[in-house]
Amino acid sequence: MKCQKHLFTLSEDITYLNGAYMSPQLKSVSEIGITNLLKKEDPSSTPPQDFFSSRVTLKKRFAQLIGASDYTNTAIIPSVSYGIANAATNIKLQKGDEIILVEEQFPSNYYSWKRIADQKEAKITLIKPPKNFRERGKIWNESILAAINSKTACIAMAQVHWADGTLFDLKAIREKSLQFGAKLIIDATQSLGAYPFSIQDIPVDAVICGGYKWLLGPYSLGMAYYNDSFNDGIPIEENWMNRMHSEDFSSLTRYESNYQDKASRYSVGESSNFILTPMLTRAIEQLIEWQPAQIQKYAATITTNCIESLQEAGYLIEDDKYRASHLFGIYLTENHDMNTIKRKLAEHKIYVSYRGEAIRVSAHIYNEEKDLELLSNLLTE
Repeated sequence: MKCQKHLFTLSEDITYLNGAYMSPQLKSVSEIGITNLLKKEDPSSTPPQDFFSSRVTLKKRFAQLIGASDYTNTAIIPSVSYGIANAATNIKLQKGDEIILVEEQFPSNYYSWKRIADQKEAKITLIKPPKNFRERGKIWNESILAAINSKTACIAMAQVHWADGTLFDLKAIREKSLQFGAKLIIDATQSLGAYPFSIQDIPVDAVICGGYKWLLGPYSLGMAYYNDSFNDGIPIEENWMNRMHSEDFSSLTRYESNYQDKASRYSVGESSNFILTPMLTRAIEQLIEWQPAQIQKYAATITTNCIESLQEAGYLIEDDKYRASHLFGIYLTENHDMNTIKRKLAEHKIYVSYRGEAIRVSAHIYNEEKDLELLSNLLTE
């Protein structure tokens, strides 16, 4: 795979290594957004069937991306917090049950669990990373596995840690969770689209994903997958389109007690969004064409030399056996000064993120090895 920067509109004056913050937009996605924005000038160009057809197309494309056999197990959501709230609301918890979370995971995958745990008198168990960087990812995964027991009702975590790219062994965690009948809920926002994932390989209970990062879509729209165990759940809102026979506009006031099939009940109101929905569809189609496995391979190719140089200079970075290639965190030692680094990177217009104690670097198909070389040269001079 070759660099695809020509498909984006990124300035040559900047070095953008910050896709984990927000992806740049594909030109093709922008074109679809503009076209659909202008359609609102003439509402007669939007027939009633358009309220439903674009939703189905997006759900089918997302199902294809994650290897889900049935697109009706997917839902259109406005945010990760919305998707997580639907999952948390429908988890069966008893007093004394445990919910396992990873320490310092993104807050949208914490607050709903904390609220439901407090309501049900359940316990939140946070699994901390080891302080020693030697085999850090391996030990962290072992700690998660060891924590799963007969009291575990749910494990809610990411595939890739949002701050430093640590990979979690979801296959092993899924196997252990099934032994105790525990749910596994995944926030895939920092991995899906850039790192391979398939429901067929890892049959988790739910996958929640924001659309504006590695899915390359617009802000305020994301996707979710809920397996059949959620088919009888209660959604956090009651939208008319999520009920049976809502396609018949003439009978909408004949109130319907039944929902549309499976996870359709969990889609956000106005998910037909005539601008954003086609944009996210186009972005996912491009990812399907590229294939996340190839994106991951490309990211490894352009980041390897940079990471080795930084490690030789004393920076701490998760070993590549336990880390994704598209996202990695650089931790400083006493020999490095964060303020000096921030100033240098700003002066050279290199865009990264600062998350906790890590400098988060995230590379994609629009980057080249020279972008990472510039970063490593500045940090090691």
